[in-house]
Amino acid sequence: MAHLTITKQQARRFLLYYHGLSDKASNFEGKAGIMAFIDRVGCIQFDPLNVVGMNHELVLQARIPHFKREMLQQLLYEEHQLFDQWDKCMSIVPVTDWPYFARFRRQHEAWCHSNQDTVNQVHAEIEKRGPLCSSDLDYAEKVDWGWGPTRLSRAALEGMYYAGMLVVHHKVGTRRFYDLAKRRIPEKLYAEHDPIESDEQYFAWNVLRRIGSIGLLWNRPSDAWIGIRGMKSRHRSGAFKQLLASGQLMEVQVEGVAHPLYLRVSDLELFKQAMAVNDDCTKRASLLAPLDNLMWDRNLIKELFDFEYRWEVYKPAPERAYGYYVLPVIYGDQLVARVEFANQRKKSPLTILNWWWERDVVVDAAMRDCVAECLERFAAYLETTFDRSSFADMHV
Repeated sequence: MAHLTITKQQARRFLLYYHGLSDKASNFEGKAGIMAFIDRVGCIQFDPLNVVGMNHELVLQARIPHFKREMLQQLLYEEHQLFDQWDKCMSIVPVTDWPYFARFRRQHEAWCHSNQDTVNQVHAEIEKRGPLCSSDLDYAEKVDWGWGPTRLSRAALEGMYYAGMLVVHHKVGTRRFYDLAKRRIPEKLYAEHDPIESDEQYFAWNVLRRIGSIGLLWNRPSDAWIGIRGMKSRHRSGAFKQLLASGQLMEVQVEGVAHPLYLRVSDLELFKQAMAVNDDCTKRASLLAPLDNLMWDRNLIKELFDFEYRWEVYKPAPERAYGYYVLPVIYGDQLVARVEFANQRKKSPLTILNWWWERDVVVDAAMRDCVAECLERFAAYLETTFDRSSFADMHV
């Protein structure tokens, strides 16, 4: 079995290189860069909260120079290279993965079978009228659904969506408009049979994919495994064993970390590239999304970066250690700070509500300048401005 022993710094360098967050990583450029990044990590997580952009937009602005929201909308809803799929919660996934979610779709067919008359009516409406949202349908009856009772029109659309009969055609804000999957998924992919034959293969495919979502991951409970329906710890351990035996995974022992990490063998070349990069005085700063792929396993981040992060949006204000919607800040190979912005409204200037440097971080002029440039780039992504002087007074 292949095996590596590395330091924490090497682990950090690889992860940042892998995620396109290192100054030395090959930049992901434009729409091709968006596709290359999502192909690498499998999916990026969607979340509807919008303070300075939604989570998936924040993930991409950190990697894609001059990222514009329109780029992603075109890939999703015009070019159909990506699609909305429940994966690690609601996510954005390459359309080439459509066949691999056949098992997920089958697991959601029961509701449609139990409500076949409604499903047939909705199908006929969309076939005739084109993409529709729940308010376009007159099914006002309340039914049990998700977090609580909802209108039958919404349940029907979402039930058919989860079962693979519908896909998201476009969104207006967070409102989803649905179309028939057969009209939007490429014919060859739509017709392809499920390539996964057994539960064991299903768990192994998901485990390998989730390791790739982060780059390095251990076999421990974490949010990285959310959304893999039916997978218990014994299934996960069995998948690790199978993937190691088949040569698709290799073990990575990080000095000072008790539990082994694992790397996809297909990513070994990227690891070598990251290790071959010579250190110099240039650094890069980036703002990360709260649900950024890099941050999925927060215990791993604590272990490797000595950075303890919790997303506190659902905590009552008096119980928050920091703020409502707080973004981690990377500089070089360290997470050095966290920032809370005011709710962005149209073209109003980007405004910092709170800034917290990590303890023991030595803030010099080079770091301040690099982070200030990062904030200016972030403002440009929001199509607004940022006043550097407002950052110059942030305390150490």
